[in-house]
Amino acid sequence: MKLKFTLLLVIKLCWAINLYKDEELQFRCGYETCTKSDTDKLNIHFVSHSHDDVGWLKTVDQYYFGGRMNIQVAGVQYIIDSVVDSLLKDSNRRFIQVETAFLWKWWQRQDDERKQAMRNLINEGRLEIIGGGWSMNDEAATHYQSLIDQYTWGFRRLNDTFGECARPKIGWQIDPFGHSREQASIFAQLGFDGMLLNRIDYQDKEQRLQNKTMEFIWEANPSLGQRGNLFTTVLYNHYSAPPGFCFDILCRDEPMIDDTESPDFNIDKKVKAFLEFADKQAIAYQTNNIIITMGGDFNYLNAEMYFTNLDKLIRYCNGINKLNGKQYKAFYSTPSCYLKAVNEQNLTWPTKNDDFFPYASDFHSFWTGYFTSRPALKFFERMGNNFLQVVKQLSSLSKTVDSYELQLFREAMGVMQHHDAVSGTEKQHVAEDYARLLHHSVKNGERLASDALRKLMSKNNTNNNKLVLHSCLLFNISSCEYTSANSKFVVTVYNPTSQPLNTYVRVPVQQLQYSVKDFNGKILLNQILPIPEQVQKIPGRLSPATHELVFQAHNISALGYQSFYVSMKFSRSSEVEFNQYNEQFINRQQYKIFVNQHGRVSVETPTDIKYEQSFQYYEGIEGNNRVPINRSSGAYIFRPRHDHAKAMPFTGNSVSVFKGPLVQEIHQVINKWTSQVVRLYNDEEHVEFEWLVGPIPIEDKIGKEVTIKYSSNLKNNDEFYTDSNGRGMLKRKLNYRSTWKLKLNETISGNYYPINSKISIMDQQKNRRLSVLNDRAQGGTSLKEGDIELMIHRRLLHDDAFGVDEALNETAYGQGLVVRGRHILIAGSLLNYNELILLEKEETIRLSLRPWLFISPTTYSFEQWKQHYNMKSRDSVIGKLPKNIRILSLEPWKDQHILLRLEHIFEATDSSKYSVPTTVDFNLLFPDIDVFATEMTLGANQQIDNNVRLEWNAQNNEIPNAGKQSDNTNMRFIRRVIMKPMEIRTFVIRMSPRMKARS
Repeated sequence: MKLKFTLLLVIKLCWAINLYKDEELQFRCGYETCTKSDTDKLNIHFVSHSHDDVGWLKTVDQYYFGGRMNIQVAGVQYIIDSVVDSLLKDSNRRFIQVETAFLWKWWQRQDDERKQAMRNLINEGRLEIIGGGWSMNDEAATHYQSLIDQYTWGFRRLNDTFGECARPKIGWQIDPFGHSREQASIFAQLGFDGMLLNRIDYQDKEQRLQNKTMEFIWEANPSLGQRGNLFTTVLYNHYSAPPGFCFDILCRDEPMIDDTESPDFNIDKKVKAFLEFADKQAIAYQTNNIIITMGGDFNYLNAEMYFTNLDKLIRYCNGINKLNGKQYKAFYSTPSCYLKAVNEQNLTWPTKNDDFFPYASDFHSFWTGYFTSRPALKFFERMGNNFLQVVKQLSSLSKTVDSYELQLFREAMGVMQHHDAVSGTEKQHVAEDYARLLHHSVKNGERLASDALRKLMSKNNTNNNKLVLHSCLLFNISSCEYTSANSKFVVTVYNPTSQPLNTYVRVPVQQLQYSVKDFNGKILLNQILPIPEQVQKIPGRLSPATHELVFQAHNISALGYQSFYVSMKFSRSSEVEFNQYNEQFINRQQYKIFVNQHGRVSVETPTDIKYEQSFQYYEGIEGNNRVPINRSSGAYIFRPRHDHAKAMPFTGNSVSVFKGPLVQEIHQVINKWTSQVVRLYNDEEHVEFEWLVGPIPIEDKIGKEVTIKYSSNLKNNDEFYTDSNGRGMLKRKLNYRSTWKLKLNETISGNYYPINSKISIMDQQKNRRLSVLNDRAQGGTSLKEGDIELMIHRRLLHDDAFGVDEALNETAYGQGLVVRGRHILIAGSLLNYNELILLEKEETIRLSLRPWLFISPTTYSFEQWKQHYNMKSRDSVIGKLPKNIRILSLEPWKDQHILLRLEHIFEATDSSKYSVPTTVDFNLLFPDIDVFATEMTLGANQQIDNNVRLEWNAQNNEIPNAGKQSDNTNMRFIRRVIMKPMEIRTFVIRMSPRMKARS
């Protein structure tokens, strides 16, 4: 009996051991699956990949399903199917998948057997997820909040679907047209071990190839120190296969023919040519490991064709005993395995602390036009992010679950971050499809926000369903049917920022007299202003509104709302509540603004900074694109015909001045396609320029690129500062690059940089600073002393031959595109630098995260409305946050948890007052609520305590470390966290009512 029991125990133990081994084998992913490099050989890492644009020449769906093959032979569903089949045939093969948008689309259409096959490949490390964002994002025109969102959502889909083995460890930015410092900082905070990129300036690359600095440590966030550093590799041969070794059906290279009886036998020749290429590449890198990208745009439609030839190439390369005195080891690999092999060499690496803008592919091709291309789409994308944050916040505050519609909204915004979406470098029909996709998600978001806000506002369930809250998506062109077509309506202003807000509300109306009441029934001062005729005539604008009603909302709580009851005043009086002046100036608190004799807006500020604003344009070169000297200005490229801009013609110049108790305005018409409104609000420390441009005339057959120039009396010594994806600021110098000696043939476009939120100049002698804040991504520069220049619109008549094969000639409603936008100018003294920088940061946040207006037409009287609905959120939706801290993310998460991100908005060197570690007390931030939190990496896909990054040695003698944050949390009761400058800390939290202490 005892023997029988012992045998049974042994059998069970063996079974358990085998099960453990099976599970270990099944989930043997990560670095432990990498092929070991040979220290005595040149290790050739073959990386099989397909670069699949989430929209470009075809729409997202056309690319996935394989539609419109006449435009481009591409069908991502067939690529993934084909790759899976080929990987299953041979366990040595490997492949990387980058775009989660396409992988998720494929996954939803598979049966259980196919899904399990994909899981097995990922768990075995044979199909590795690299990058992992919803798309491979652009780095010039994207805002960091949207970048973090799109990686977070891609990671969540991967984690929920495949588990830990699908967690990306490496950034893969091989196609964006230049690279930002903030992108590298985000990758470091996502917990990545490194990044591979491709497109850097041709002069920079030439020098790096010569100096063996194609790999370096990017000090991407000086405020974070080591935690902001990222090891980076620049690819040698674009992201393509070596010349002669593309084995895809889209290529024409000869296959590997190993039949010795065949007259086409070519193995010896092919292997020799390949190894010569490998040797040449190896010269430019410091280790005996090189990465060979085997793929290209939409390759592997027939994966077996590619893999069969790679199998042969690898086998015959490894069969070579020696060639030119060298030995080789070729094998299937991944970017992470390559970086792991490089890391194991334990070398010391050079560092870099700037960015890779602007990108030039040759001496006449500066990819700086796309910083501005498709300005309307760029604004819609920024507006989409604004509203997505509103919807996520309201869903969290109303305890709404993470809905399917919200998930689709996240995905639409993820698509918009693609490097051929917000960049404006797609075909016209694709741009229209992006707009359709985003519009659909915004409308779904409108319903979600309305439902959530209704829960918060309704005093009883009886009238809950009667409350309708509309969003007006055309406020930008002074159009909203719910305000212009109703005599009574309620404006509910939601504040998505983390600080209490005073804001001016503007809504389009038809009549001239209105009453506005706040939540107490107090009648608020309001002002009526005419909508400029040029705005009323914008093509496609169908609004009957001729005026705008302006009033001020005071002290709206952070993440809170206030409602305002608006009713038309019926009066026989013909008195108009706006006053038009014959004067040609507006003035307030030492500001004086007027249109001078040259038609330029002249501004005098309280700090003795004077500047003029003017419109100008560059004529775009048109060439045949056959050689660089004939490169055209196009969707990607900015290349002006002359070395100077042309002054905007004043063919219809007129000026009207309107002054009132809340705002003073200059309405200026420059010509039939250019006009603007210049504003001074009471109690606002800035000047607002709202410009209107289009249709840009092309009757002369010349494309034009319109800019606004602000010319000041400051001496900035050819230096200026630009933001990086809306976050940290980088110092720029005219005609200069910090990492190589610049030879510049294009002195204008070669000095343009991406501006997502702000561009600044400083005069150190006069202690003065001037900053321009913009409402969408634009190209900008400072070409002359005291000048700031921003490109706001482009219309070109020739393609630049970088793939789009269409001129950037946008039209709408049968005419050239009309665009309306906004600049905010802040001028101040460096002697009051702390408060000046705080003001700039607050206004920058308010431009990207504007108060959202919800409109409710009503038949109720004010008293009836107040009886049924709360017109004001409670004063402490969240507790008071220090001014240098904000809530970056608040959204519903899995299992009724909340995703919370806190951000320190100051860099370490910004301010003696605000660039300091700051404590956030969760007891004060969430009144009456206990918070149980797990601190995560930035992408919320790994607990921060579990993230241990590879260590790299820098030439600056810094001591490498894993760079963990302080005071980490692990799903426990949390009282406070310490935020250091530029930190973003991510928490998955569960809330419960605070337990009262026992007496």
